[in-house]
Amino acid sequence: MELHSLQNTPGARRARRRVGRGESSGRGKTAGKGNKGQMSRTGHKRKPTFEGGQMRLVRRIPKRGFHNPARRAFRPVNVAALAGFAAGTEVTPDLLREAGLAGRAAIKILGTGAAPPRLTVKAHAFSAQARAKIEAAGGTCEILQT
Repeated sequence: MELHSLQNTPGARRARRRVGRGESSGRGKTAGKGNKGQMSRTGHKRKPTFEGGQMRLVRRIPKRGFHNPARRAFRPVNVAALAGFAAGTEVTPDLLREAGLAGRAAIKILGTGAAPPRLTVKAHAFSAQARAKIEAAGGTCEILQT
């Protein structure tokens, strides 16, 4: 079997329906669009949320709260996750990404879990509890700028 000899099974591909090609075709005159109205016109546009003139659901639902456009998104990494690194290691965001502990977002070290070995941890933010645990173990915390 070669690529040039491949064929579809009969009936696998149907010809597209040609509309508006005369009354006797069964899809002539209005071409299946019905009579008059917005949908029968050429180039009609209707938003996906349009509800026939009724107030849209998206506008009926109350809007609450404030969305801060300057919000910094942090990827949390717990102190317990740092226990896998050997003592004396310099833990950077790149090292955490390689270990699968963080994504592309800024990293914040949180204090859940046991104290890690003596590490130099470089991250974008630290919780007070995480900083206390790392420094109690003899490590250091360095804040990186984004």
